[in-house]
Amino acid sequence: MNICGCLVHVTPETTQSAQATIAGTKGAEVHAASEDGRIVVVVEDTPEKLASETIMDLHQIPGVISLTLTYHHFEDLAETRPHLNASRQN
Repeated sequence: MNICGCLVHVTPETTQSAQATIAGTKGAEVHAASEDGRIVVVVEDTPEKLASETIMDLHQIPGVISLTLTYHHFEDLAETRPHLNASRQN
């Protein structure tokens, strides 16, 4: 599991269109937006694309000035699953 919290800064006149484009991007979810062009986005890995690749795609949206990674969490799902042999060791 790979979760990235990002702050996307766009030109104020493109806030609505950029927000709609981000919302339509698989693996990206808009959580908040302001009229001055700040958009809070969470990006996750998808079966087709890594979160880092999606973030690079978001840079290409018209009106995007910058995108800052503000939070990152990575967890290997194989490590979080209980081991089958653990219950047999008792």
